[in-house]
Amino acid sequence: MPMKQTGRKTYKTLTGKLVDMDLLRQRNELTPAVGNVKVNARGDELGRGGKIVRSREEVLKDYYDKQKSIPDEVVLKDEPEFVERTPEPVVEAKPKPTPKPAANKDEAWVEDAEGNYVKKEK
Repeated sequence: MPMKQTGRKTYKTLTGKLVDMDLLRQRNELTPAVGNVKVNARGDELGRGGKIVRSREEVLKDYYDKQKSIPDEVVLKDEPEFVERTPEPVVEAKPKPTPKPAANKDEAWVEDAEGNYVKKEK
């Protein structure tokens, strides 16, 4: 059964002009795209002066060849499937005591038995 061809899509602007998007796309296929990527509207890589360095087909071919070239993971049969390991004991580090600041004899505050600082009694 033959494939049904889709007609060209034309749009009517607010001012009443007809715009054929497919024709517009085909006319501007080789113009450089706007932006910092060196390609044209079709997808060809561009060099100096807007000359085509690699066509869209070459770019796509390279991309898909790279995707296929990833090697599969090799599994050796000599290795055991599961190796049981004993868990290592967890040793908790004890916090180091903080050194107490040296008190000057001229200070008005003294540390009591509970570790609180209180005013020195005269």
